Amino acid sequence: MTIPSLAVCTLPSSSSLFPSESTPQPWSQRFESALHPAIMAFNASISFDIALIEYDLTGSQAHARMLAHTGIITPAEASSLAAGLEQIRQEYRRGDFQPGLEAEDIHFAVERRLVELIGETGKKLHTARSRNDQVGTDIRLYLHDQIRQISAQVKQFQQALVSLAAAHVHTLIPGYTHLQRAQPLSLAHHLLAYFEMAQRDGQRLGEIAQRVNVCPLGSGALAGTSFPIDRYYVAAELGFGDVYRNSVDGVSDRDFAIEFLCAASLIMVHLSRLSEELILWASEEFGFVKLQDSCATGSSIMPQKKNPDVPELVRGKTGRVFGHLQGLLVMMKGLPLAYNKDLQEDKEALFDTVTTVKACLEAMTILLTEGVEFQTDRLESAVAEDFANATDVADYLAARGVPFRDAYQVVGQIVKACLAQGKLLRDLSLAEWQGFNPQFEKDIYGAIAPRQVVAARNSYGGTGFTQVEAALQEARSHLDASPPPTT
Repeated sequence: MTIPSLAVCTLPSSSSLFPSESTPQPWSQRFESALHPAIMAFNASISFDIALIEYDLTGSQAHARMLAHTGIITPAEASSLAAGLEQIRQEYRRGDFQPGLEAEDIHFAVERRLVELIGETGKKLHTARSRNDQVGTDIRLYLHDQIRQISAQVKQFQQALVSLAAAHVHTLIPGYTHLQRAQPLSLAHHLLAYFEMAQRDGQRLGEIAQRVNVCPLGSGALAGTSFPIDRYYVAAELGFGDVYRNSVDGVSDRDFAIEFLCAASLIMVHLSRLSEELILWASEEFGFVKLQDSCATGSSIMPQKKNPDVPELVRGKTGRVFGHLQGLLVMMKGLPLAYNKDLQEDKEALFDTVTTVKACLEAMTILLTEGVEFQTDRLESAVAEDFANATDVADYLAARGVPFRDAYQVVGQIVKACLAQGKLLRDLSLAEWQGFNPQFEKDIYGAIAPRQVVAARNSYGGTGFTQVEAALQEARSHLDASPPPTT
């Protein structure tokens, strides 16, 4: 069941919002005094877990149907519960249901409102269920939905890369290792490297979605329940593919959340690497791309500036996603089984990561689609101004029987001589070439021309134009074979 994504409702945390007196909680009969107002605010999660409300309502409706299916409550009671929950959904969507800190969390808030709407029957909803397995179900429903949406955005990002690459198959760009000029590349080949990274991102999300798609409902607080529930029935009602086989694991597992944060971190790594390159390429020192006004900003004091804010923000936001992953790992590493209140801290990390990744994917897709223009003349001159064709000179000799290591040494001597004379390889006369090795002929000039250097690298996965065209077609086939998931 697909549920629309929701904005997170954030409540101020000022001490002025502390209620003067604590409202009794469902568990309060065990206690002789009310919860301290400040502790109530500290304990509450309603300010952020309200983002789970529609998933909580959907899960509760399925739970009510299961209770009727197994005879634990009557069909009429289940219908009343489902109708009341649906009314709360509509109230929330209209903005009429806005629980405050006294609700503690979204589960209590919904239950309290349900009792107000339908009376005593509302108190039966929590039969055979704990908040522990309830929140675990909510988070999985939420995350499964968000993974579908992020997967769709990854595909859109890949589409942008493919479109940009298709326009630049024969555009050359210096390739770098150690941030030093290495060998010339097809610009499309360089861009398609990011397509491959995104392809792995999509695969990871798909694999994680399978592990998210396991239902903990019915695990109770940690030990299951004495009621004759049907866990597979409610799992099927909610679209889960399986149920947890161990109730303790069901309420305490957050591996799926950590895996998602790992996948999200890798998405951000890839976006950040591309961002770093675009930032460099947009500088005057490189001048490889021109930023369009729609995706850049200016300086408040230097009127000539055009700043690459989009890639800079993506690069910066990558750190906060890494931080959420680290935070969740540290939180989980020392938790004894089963549920502990520490697990409340998973939600803000997940919610913010989802929001951040989605925003960065959208911004980078727009940037690639309409925010950058490659300066082809500058790129063309850049690949002709260095010794990036030196390996091709060594290959030339090796193809004529000179052992490659000997050829490598000869070319090192040639480059050294050129540097001393202020020349490039193309500037050498044939007599000078042959002075280093008699194997050189007139065709050396064609062999070291940048376009030929690129075209010659025709091994599978290489930068040769024929290979790049094939890679583009393969990329299109991948996208056609796995269209973006519906959201």
